[in-house]
Amino acid sequence: MSSSLRIALAIVVFELILPAHVSTARAQQKPLTSDQRQIVDTMSAIFAAARTDDVAKFDSVIASDFCIFDGGTRFNGDAIMAFIKAQHAAGRRYEWNVTEPDVHVSCNTAWITYTNEGSITDASGTTNQNWLESAFLEKQAGTWKILFMHSTRVPMASKDNHDK
Repeated sequence: MSSSLRIALAIVVFELILPAHVSTARAQQKPLTSDQRQIVDTMSAIFAAARTDDVAKFDSVIASDFCIFDGGTRFNGDAIMAFIKAQHAAGRRYEWNVTEPDVHVSCNTAWITYTNEGSITDASGTTNQNWLESAFLEKQAGTWKILFMHSTRVPMASKDNHDK
């Protein structure tokens, strides 16, 4: 199945399943199953690899046709790692953490939503930053691989908003 077809299928599944799960997912907060834990660990591993410019580790957790939508741009695995490496070379460091994971598994496919709580550090200091993120994964040869990710930066509250 092509990656475009898998992504289209995932969107249809999201539209059919999401409304039923949203209201109950937060209330239930059950312990994670083995597959769900592996999926959270896979998401954490991609961030650890990116944080240290470890291309081999990064490639070990993504599918060959991986893509990510981030900052209004579509990247494949090579492009996002090149972008991150350039940010590191410019003195910028990122901290990323998977928090509040909501993981759904159906046979050999899964989707996860989570809040990425982290920070951005550069010459001016460290700024806490959150992102709302989601990913679609497929179990390939017994290992969860990330096919697609989407990241949306949560706007920082401005000083003006706190004064109102």
